[in-house]
Amino acid sequence: MAPSDLLPQLLPALQSPWGAVAFVPLYALWVTLLLPGVWASMLAGALYGPWWGSVLVFVGACLGAEAAFLLGRHWLREWSQRRLRALPKLLAVEQAVSREGLKLVLLTRLSPAFPFSLLNLAYGLSEVSLRDYSIGLIGILPGTVLFCGLGALAGDVARFGEVLSGEADAGTWALRIGGLLATVASVWLVGRAAQKALQGAEPR
Repeated sequence: MAPSDLLPQLLPALQSPWGAVAFVPLYALWVTLLLPGVWASMLAGALYGPWWGSVLVFVGACLGAEAAFLLGRHWLREWSQRRLRALPKLLAVEQAVSREGLKLVLLTRLSPAFPFSLLNLAYGLSEVSLRDYSIGLIGILPGTVLFCGLGALAGDVARFGEVLSGEADAGTWALRIGGLLATVASVWLVGRAAQKALQGAEPR
């Protein structure tokens, strides 16, 4: 059976309550393995909608981030150090976070310039406390909502013909697109402000 034939059969299971519950540990494992979460976040938006998708992604991302942090701090410290030596920008973040703590954790989470998964390793090598690290995960919320919103919209594109034929409410689509554009603008403004603050926090 071709994958294209299998997917329609899997969709009801994935979109069921049990499928949503199973999505959380799968996303956590994805993050722990240092894989990029953008596509998985968009998939959550397509499957569960922008808001429920964001909740599931946020919980899964937090669990995976905590696991990666603890692995980097306790069990994979030497491997993490070797991995980050090739990324001087993240090594600089590790040193700055050791000095500044929660403030820098939040700023780097809000800035799109730093990859989420690799940041978890950098934080594990730093002196930041688990408490500050965990609180700083709030900073991933804007990006989570954005990518889940993009995924939800992509999932609806196939039904856009209903609007053109008059079978669906164009006003609802306008609100969705307007809300997504507002989210994009908000994430961009927050990320830009975080980047400026990070530049001001760099040692001279």
